[in-house]
Amino acid sequence: MLNGTSLVFDIETVPDVELGRRLYSLDSLSNDDVARAMRTLRIQKTGSTDFLAHPHHRIVAISAVLRAPDKLQVWSLGSDDSSERELLERFFDGIEKFQPVLISWNGNGFDLPVIHYRALRHGVAAPLYWESGENDREFKFNNYLNRYHARHLDLMDILAGYQARAFSSLEEVALMLGLPGKMGMSGARVWEHFQEGQISDIRAYCETDVLNTYLVYLHFEKMRGLLNETAFSTEKQRLVEFLKAADQGHLQDFLNQWLDGTGSA
Repeated sequence: MLNGTSLVFDIETVPDVELGRRLYSLDSLSNDDVARAMRTLRIQKTGSTDFLAHPHHRIVAISAVLRAPDKLQVWSLGSDDSSERELLERFFDGIEKFQPVLISWNGNGFDLPVIHYRALRHGVAAPLYWESGENDREFKFNNYLNRYHARHLDLMDILAGYQARAFSSLEEVALMLGLPGKMGMSGARVWEHFQEGQISDIRAYCETDVLNTYLVYLHFEKMRGLLNETAFSTEKQRLVEFLKAADQGHLQDFLNQWLDGTGSA
């Protein structure tokens, strides 16, 4: 079985249009026009991509899979009405409470830098997360901040051997393993859903992303010898039973697509 507590996490973001207005003097434009202008200006700056700089993202969902010795839980932090500050506070409260190993896909490259900037924006304290040995020597050689330490495992980074040219998308790896992948949704559509007030849909999408990541993590633990075949099957079956008992439609859809795939439990 898995040792200790693992927290697989993922965030969904939209353009911080308030920041965009201040940066570019766009007071007279609608939210949609500000977001469009921010992307256009980003293309002009980079010459290639409209993907916004990390501080320009506003977090609208944080979802997680918690695997503790006595618990398996899949959920989104807070509620549809939660502020960005509350989402961040709940995320760091979970780290303080459980001291988990964080698991992500591209957490080093995107999720955590965005979380850092937004926590700075809202003044959210997270002493354990930022600990690097000053107050607890255990964190000197294994903390959440060092790319090569083990308190945060960025699976994309690790599987690519820390080589950017070998990076892959979660979608590609999930489908390679017979997992459901994006299920018709993508990060590119989050702004559209946000504008329409469909926060629950964004949270559901984020939850399916962390489920994909969690299952990739189980394959990774098996590959590096920390789960044998029996334990690997047991962990997958534990997730199957959790999803069968869930009453949310997106979790049922994920389970059905997973069981129908070549990576079925």
